Amino acid sequence: MRFIVNTRKEQQEMMDSIGIGSIDDLFKDIDEKMILRRSLMLRPSLSEQELVGELTKISSKNADVNSCECFLGAGAYNHFIPSIVPYLTGRSEFYTAYTPYQPEISQGILQAIYEFQTFICQLTGMDLANASMYDGASALAEAAIMASNVSKKREIVISSTIHPEYREVVRTYAEAHGLDVKEVGWQNGATSAEELTKVVSASTAVVLVQNPNFFGIVEDLYEMDRIAHERGALLVACVVEPTSLGLLKPPGECGADIVAGEGQSLGNSISFGGPHLGFIAAKQTFLHKMPGRLVGMTKDTKDRRCFIMTLQAREQHVRREKATSNLCTNQALNALASTVYLAALGKGGFTKLSALNAQKARYLRSRISELKGYEPIFSKPFYNEFVIKCPIDPVKINVRLEENGIIGGFPMRKYYGGLEDGWLLCATERNTKSGMDRFIEVLREVAK
Repeated sequence: MRFIVNTRKEQQEMMDSIGIGSIDDLFKDIDEKMILRRSLMLRPSLSEQELVGELTKISSKNADVNSCECFLGAGAYNHFIPSIVPYLTGRSEFYTAYTPYQPEISQGILQAIYEFQTFICQLTGMDLANASMYDGASALAEAAIMASNVSKKREIVISSTIHPEYREVVRTYAEAHGLDVKEVGWQNGATSAEELTKVVSASTAVVLVQNPNFFGIVEDLYEMDRIAHERGALLVACVVEPTSLGLLKPPGECGADIVAGEGQSLGNSISFGGPHLGFIAAKQTFLHKMPGRLVGMTKDTKDRRCFIMTLQAREQHVRREKATSNLCTNQALNALASTVYLAALGKGGFTKLSALNAQKARYLRSRISELKGYEPIFSKPFYNEFVIKCPIDPVKINVRLEENGIIGGFPMRKYYGGLEDGWLLCATERNTKSGMDRFIEVLREVAK
């Protein structure tokens, strides 16, 4: 109560109106054992200078990507962010911008969103894109619901090579919408086409596949497209590592109807897992089924170029389960970071970035393969991640690596039975040759 600006008289009037004698009566249902009857055990207060020093000391215990060599991917990737990105996103007109309901005073942020949508279309090979998704996982789930709304079918088929946490989010959304979810297994690290052929039927609304997938393997989207469309299902391609699109053919050119993805790699930091930004891109045919917001370009009464939010049913925010989607916000600042990042790199720079990621990952895997006891589990083409079979528990290896200032890979046993000794490693443009060689030397010592 003391944090609310009101007088004791006002407090008494409120207590009288609800029939209590004191503020403590508000908490009488709480078990007495749970109530603290002593002062908090806090250290003496510090000056600002002392506090900064103390916090700096505590933060130095963290294993961050700026002070350690990092080989961890699994959905959040350590890419270099040009200084122009934080410089522009730090301008007050962007980081204080609210939802652009009034276009006449929101032209700057609307233009930024429009350009973000344009970049996503160019990367994915699709006709249109939105700008409201919270992250890649919810974007994939929204894409699955969107596909179900388009096809009027109630079954979702999802590949087990999709990020495990993404699959959980899809299942959560599907349960709320009364949709059935069937999962398809993998073979040599890629979605099993044989099993997919058996599972997808005339009642299937959509097939979900990630490319590159969680193992880093490049999926055969052409084959997925054939299997899905022959049975009347839509194909949703999930892109968790969009830097791969500088080398790989866009999903739209491989037959995907909808592309859902995560934009963290495009100019956004890892930041302990967030905030991230998702996106959905689709064929023109599905325009009116798109969730979230779409910004369009038009002309005002004076024939000047301007930007507006378009084709969004405002009432969707209050229609609950009857709404196309219940997305009511916008990851505009994160989308702006991605827009600035892509503009700064340009087409040529983005292609070189993708090539660097692929080359460094191949170098790292070849060096690890030389070590006794370590060997690649899959032989299919991969991008910047790959799974290694380890001679000892990957968790123990990570502990030893951390002692040497190295952030290790992702232990596969957390999500995949049968891969208990599997270790998912990632290399990006930030991993130097000397850093990778030092990593190899530490692994050599660990294996002894």
